[in-house]
Amino acid sequence: MAILTDFGLRDGFVGVMKGVILGINPEVQLIDISHEVEPFNILHGALLLKAHFSYFPKGTIFLCVVDPGVGSERLPIVVSSGGYTFVGPYNGLFDLALKNIEDKPKAYKINMEGFALSRINETFHGRDVFAPIAGWLSKGLAPQEVGSPIEYQFKLPWEEPEDMGDTVLGKILYFDRFGNGITNVPCGRYKEGYFRGQKLRVVSYFLEAEKGKPALVCGSFGLMEVFLPMENLKEKLGVRVGESITLKKTPT
Repeated sequence: MAILTDFGLRDGFVGVMKGVILGINPEVQLIDISHEVEPFNILHGALLLKAHFSYFPKGTIFLCVVDPGVGSERLPIVVSSGGYTFVGPYNGLFDLALKNIEDKPKAYKINMEGFALSRINETFHGRDVFAPIAGWLSKGLAPQEVGSPIEYQFKLPWEEPEDMGDTVLGKILYFDRFGNGITNVPCGRYKEGYFRGQKLRVVSYFLEAEKGKPALVCGSFGLMEVFLPMENLKEKLGVRVGESITLKKTPT
């Protein structure tokens, strides 16, 4: 089971979720993807899940909680697709991963009274709803047994890059901890790029770029990244989410 949240590690929220899971299935292997998703940032969580889920073995359960709408009318769900199972809020967190899987997702609304812990409030569904469901799924409970089937609809606001023929127009979506700007442009064969009126080299690894000059690289998210070698692009140049970037395709 792989766990992804925006909880951080200071307040014990991740630890108690693991405690609930292990109380149901002491034999389950728990792996942390990250607990440093930017608070409330569903897109950030979705990007991390998309980047990493396919490297886990089939049969993995992904327990993912980035849930600003906890306690509201947003649904708690289990989704099965491509041999993987996803447990968490129905708010778009799974969208980018599911779009990378050919199988149509099968989604189920969790029966809160069937498997959830008794609750005195509705502020911590990670512990009280999603962790016990994930625990029981790891014990062999079938996804269709957690509740009623629903039609999965993609909810995450996602702007696709614009293909202009010989160029692709994209935007910066997110900055990793190194300050590199992750764009919405998929990795591909690009000759060069343009950012803030400056021509950028496309390189195959970070130190191939010239020091002090922004460049482009195919990053580990499977998306093109704009970066500053050995420096923080975001801080050094004041780059912001939403800034545009153009990539010129390599002629075939």
